Amino acid sequence: MQTPTLLHSLLFLAIMGSVSTAHALTQDELIARIQAAGYTQVSDIKSTAEGITAKAIKNGKPVRLVVDSGGQIKEQN
Repeated sequence: MQTPTLLHSLLFLAIMGSVSTAHALTQDELIARIQAAGYTQVSDIKSTAEGITAKAIKNGKPVRLVVDSGGQIKEQN
């Protein structure tokens, strides 16, 4: 189904509009960076006051992540 992919793409473009271009990543680059940090099943990417948030799995457990404007990935409690 193309609708969720399109909606995610539009949301991502809206998110990236609020991040400086020096730190802007495409959605694929963002997911790749999160996966390179050891996370799987990246989903629910959203823009918040804290930065870009996402849900993912690490070591078999669900986690919520925050990616700040510098590209740092942090687990949120």
